[in-house]
Amino acid sequence: MKKKLINSEQIKTHLKDGMSIMFGGFMGCGTPEKIVQVILDSGVKNLTLIGNDTAFVDTGVGPLITNNRVKRLIASHIGTNPETGKKMIAGEIDVELVPQGTLAERIRSAGAGLGGVLTPTGVGTIVEEGKQILTINGVKYLLELPIHADLAIIQAYQGDYSGNLVYQYSARNFNPLIATAANTVIAQVDNLLEIGQIDPDAVMTPAALIDYIVSSDN
Repeated sequence: MKKKLINSEQIKTHLKDGMSIMFGGFMGCGTPEKIVQVILDSGVKNLTLIGNDTAFVDTGVGPLITNNRVKRLIASHIGTNPETGKKMIAGEIDVELVPQGTLAERIRSAGAGLGGVLTPTGVGTIVEEGKQILTINGVKYLLELPIHADLAIIQAYQGDYSGNLVYQYSARNFNPLIATAANTVIAQVDNLLEIGQIDPDAVMTPAALIDYIVSSDN
C-alpha cells in the first residue's frame, strides 16, 4: 500500500495564490498549525479560507488573517479573532457568514456529490438574500449550494502511512467533513503508525480520502 508521507517543502508545491483552502478546527482545536505555518511561510496570498471560525490572532488560521494572506472567508463566526472583524469592516476581507449547521451541510453535500441542501434556517432574514427559495408542503426552505475547495488541511491524533486517520475528542469537529470536499487533502498527524496498526473499526477518515500526510514532529 502506498505511503503518503511528505515534508513541509513538498506541501508548498500544492499551494498557489488565489486558491481555496478548507480547514478543520473549532477555535483552533483540530486545526493543523504546522501546515498553517507552511502556508504562511510560502508567501501565498489572496486565499479563500473555508472553516468554522478564524480561531484567535495567533492560533489556528489566525496568523493567515493577521498577515494579510486572506481575500475571502466563509465561516460561521469571527468573534474570537478581532483582526478578522477589523479587516472585514475595513473592506480588506470579504466575509460570508454561514450558520454553523448550514456550513457543515454545504460541505457534506459537496463531498457527497449532491446539488445542494434545503434548510429553513435563514428564511425571512438577511441570509436568504440572493438565494433560491422553495416551498415544500407549505414550508419555505433555502437552497444552499455545496462548498468545495482546492485544498483541505486536517489535523489527526493518529494516522498510518496510508492515510487512515483517528481524531481525538472534539478535535474531530469539521475534519471528517472537509476530507470529502476538496481536490487535494493533506493531513497533519500527531502520532504516526505503521500500516495495519490502527484497528479498522477505529478509523474515522479512511485512507482513500487522504492524498498526503505530514508528521507533526518534523
